[in-house]
Amino acid sequence: MSMANAVQEYARTLTLRSPGHYRVGPFTVRYNPGWELKYANYAIPDRDAEPTADDVAALVDAFREQERLPRLEFLPSWAPAVEPALLAAGFTVENRAPLLVCAREDLRTPKPVDGLRIAVPATETEFTDTARVQHHGFGGTGEPEPGTITWLRSAAAGDGVAALAVLDGATAGAGGCSVPVDGLSELVGLAVAAPFRRRGVGAALSAWLTERALDQGCRAVWLEPGDADVERIYAGIGYRRIGEKVNISLDPAGR
Repeated sequence: MSMANAVQEYARTLTLRSPGHYRVGPFTVRYNPGWELKYANYAIPDRDAEPTADDVAALVDAFREQERLPRLEFLPSWAPAVEPALLAAGFTVENRAPLLVCAREDLRTPKPVDGLRIAVPATETEFTDTARVQHHGFGGTGEPEPGTITWLRSAAAGDGVAALAVLDGATAGAGGCSVPVDGLSELVGLAVAAPFRRRGVGAALSAWLTERALDQGCRAVWLEPGDADVERIYAGIGYRRIGEKVNISLDPAGR
């Protein structure tokens, strides 16, 4: 199996393990009742799925019953017939995101950041601070949703990783790695607080999370960068492209 397909299988396996998941036709939906963030609620098609118009309509109805944006994340090559079926139903491609991966032999140490401290959050305050910088980093306002903190606690207590970066006495960044499946883990939710951007915090935090996941037995860590600038940061510590996935959703005003 190619590394790209292994990553897709990883995402599907975690979705099937999530307590709120459900099936609709040839789709598995990851549903987080306490977390409305669109990136935490999405569907993955079965491999080589060929959904009918009725399958897609049923999927849209299921998302809307849960008050979530109808949305999917998958490799086009995993199920080539799915994207055309979604586009025919009015879905719009959000972006085509590169998939990056880093193994032990690829990881490079970034330039150190004076005074930066990175550790696993332990107290209620630290978990809240970690969740807050992630929430704001991905465009949220106010306080984070309970689901964000729940995910971080689960990662820190299990085989995943959660991290809080502190610089100059303030929360500078946060991120985590999901629990491993077949030796793979996903680096997710990496965010740097606005006052600390472009100071090397993101690279240092990414390398710390990656190394910790590898130390816990992973053979590789994968991720999806937010944009080209972010991809360059990951490339600087050893991540390389292995493929591209499509993020696609139906506008709330769509049919």
